[in-house]
Amino acid sequence: PLTGQILQRISRFTVYPSSHYVTPRSTTLRAIEAIKEELRERIEFFQRENRLVECQRIEQRTRFDLEMMNEMGFCKGIENYSRHLSGRKAGEPPPTLIDYLPPNAIMFIDESHVTIPQIGGMFKGDRARKENLVNYGFRLPSALDNRPLRFDEFERMMRRAVFVSATPSEYERTHQAQVVEQVVRPTGLVDPQIEVRPASTQVDDLLSEINKRVAVRERVLVTTLTKRMAEDLTDYLTEHGIKVRYLHSDVDTVERVEIIRDLRLGEFDVLVGINLLREGLDMPEVSLVAILDADKEGFLRSERSLIQTIGRAARHINGRAILYADRVTDSMKRAMDETERRRNKQIAHNLKHGITPIGIVKTVRDMIDGVYDADEAHAMLKAAQEDAVYESMGEKELTREIKRVEREMLEAARNLDFERAAKMRDDLKKLKQRLFIGLEIVPGAAA
Repeated sequence: PLTGQILQRISRFTVYPSSHYVTPRSTTLRAIEAIKEELRERIEFFQRENRLVECQRIEQRTRFDLEMMNEMGFCKGIENYSRHLSGRKAGEPPPTLIDYLPPNAIMFIDESHVTIPQIGGMFKGDRARKENLVNYGFRLPSALDNRPLRFDEFERMMRRAVFVSATPSEYERTHQAQVVEQVVRPTGLVDPQIEVRPASTQVDDLLSEINKRVAVRERVLVTTLTKRMAEDLTDYLTEHGIKVRYLHSDVDTVERVEIIRDLRLGEFDVLVGINLLREGLDMPEVSLVAILDADKEGFLRSERSLIQTIGRAARHINGRAILYADRVTDSMKRAMDETERRRNKQIAHNLKHGITPIGIVKTVRDMIDGVYDADEAHAMLKAAQEDAVYESMGEKELTREIKRVEREMLEAARNLDFERAAKMRDDLKKLKQRLFIGLEIVPGAAA
């Protein structure tokens, strides 16, 4: 489109909508026959069970889908018939993008302690939902084969894998061949010092620690066990003059990024959360992580969760973590021992090479690039400025500007500069709309 060069003359070309499928007609007809056979077996099953409602439902829905496939080549929810369309047998794994990887490919699994369990969870969640659809006559049993991979199927495809995690789980430990530790930081920053304090006075003690950090313009993360406790703590800190906000599961991704950005910019000083202050948060301004009720054993206070949460203060040169607990649990002890091991290793490395720890300086924009596009924002600003100029023009000025833009548009089109011509066309449309609005509001203009 830029040069206008003709590469090939095509007399006819079909562009398929994204909702249509390009399965060959013969494959579709073969699948229809297989679906009819499965439908017949399912109808007989429901009739034997005297489940007439389910029998009528599956027959009506499936026959409608078959009619659509026969006439149009596709139907709504056609993915539920993928087993018949691909010619797979019952229970065979579905095709995935992993099938396209070469035999010598290396698979990197980031945050593997979270990712690995989710792979198995995807299949089980999908299965539980679709079994209800099948049992109540909404779908044929073959719909169960439109599914994610089971973990054992995925495992067979992991020819060579690298698990990346700060807190490897039991699976990685039992399947590891070679371990490469990346504990030493080139900045010289050490893991935070950990202190255990009584849980009975945790709120008042936390308020005192927060005031110390606020005085030197540092940030604080606080993690609680429940949403109610996070809300109550936020209210309490607000009453005592602390600028605080809290994260919870109802906050969407964009708003979550905005909250973290505001924390880094100093819009508020304390962020309270439950299970959202773990992996993937890089906030160099945070110097204190406070873990309330650290001795309550469970998912949120496991060894891995504690290490991940403590690590949120590892980006600050004065990083510290306070665990509020009335007793030291096994998870706490293991987490503290591992953090201390990493801390000692970094200190020894610093002494050996004469490294002085340097705090991380990271612009806030780095973290929000994925949400806010700087180029798009600049384009929007420029468009707003142009609109403001058009609004300030009178009727005669608008008429002259319309003629000028029209000349430039035609000139750009003659020069095959279609991108500029398209922009001129959009500007011309705005100007004509502005002129039309101006004429409408002038008394007597219509006469």
